[in-house]
Formats: sequence, structure tokens, C-alpha cells
Amino acid sequence: MPRRGMIVEKNTRYDPTYNNILVNMLAYHIMKNGKKSLAFKILYRVFLNIKKKTENNPLYVLRQAIQKVTPDITIRVIYKGGSNKRIPFEIGSTQGKMLAIKWILDASKKRTGQNMVLRLSNELIDAAKSSGYAMRKKEEIHKMVEANRVYIRPEKY
Repeated sequence: MPRRGMIVEKNTRYDPTYNNILVNMLAYHIMKNGKKSLAFKILYRVFLNIKKKTENNPLYVLRQAIQKVTPDITIRVIYKGGSNKRIPFEIGSTQGKMLAIKWILDASKKRTGQNMVLRLSNELIDAAKSSGYAMRKKEEIHKMVEANRVYIRPEKY
């Protein structure tokens, strides 16, 4: 029996056009200086561009890209015994999706191109096909996890 009151679920928000949580999460990560309408304009243009290039549902491409880039384990650096140790940690689905969105946006910012719409649409299409910079980031993390398997312990930090 909980002693701190009732547990209430967070009020998750959906975007106005597609009524999807992932679209809203991506828009909030694109947003700079509180300009939400500009972030949604960029995102909807990205979806139109994806629709032209792949002739698939853009939400399907977005879901596929995020699912393929989402990590299930990550590395945390912990100071123990006079040295820094990289310890592999399992992460939840929400944190994994946040990391995937962050990696996709960082990869699209590193791409060369004219505007954010083209760069982000190309990165989402590449991530859905299991290629691109965001997938490389996931593979690097998994290689680091394999290299640091020695430090895995059942206790949590």
C-alpha cells in the first residue's frame, strides 16, 4: 500500500495533426527558444518530404527509424578505486526513445545540406534502412558495452 498518496499517470501530449506521441517528442527536441510552431512546421515538411521520397506513411518510417536506433543498454562512467570505470547499464524504453531521438537529430545536424528539412528527412529514411550516423552511434555504444562486459554486476548504481 503506497504511503505517499495515489499514483497518477503523467498527462502525455499528442501532436495536433497526427495525434501521435513520438511526433510530439521529436518536435519538442527540434524546438529552439520556445518556438513550437516553427518546430512543427519543420517536422510536417519533413513528413511531406518522406512521403515524396519513399511513398510510405511517414509515421511508419518515423516509428521504424526510432525503433532501429533505440538502444537497450548504455554506458555510465563511475569513479571507483581511483579510476573511472565504464559500466554497462540497461535502460528503459522511454529513455531509449529519448536517446534515439537525440542521436537522430544530432546526426541530421552533422549532415551537409541546405536546410533542416532535407537533412532530417534523409536521416530518418537512412535510420529506417539501418544505415546512417545514428545507427553508427548505436553500434559504437554496443561495442563499448561488449568491451566493458567485465564490469557488469547485478547491483544497481
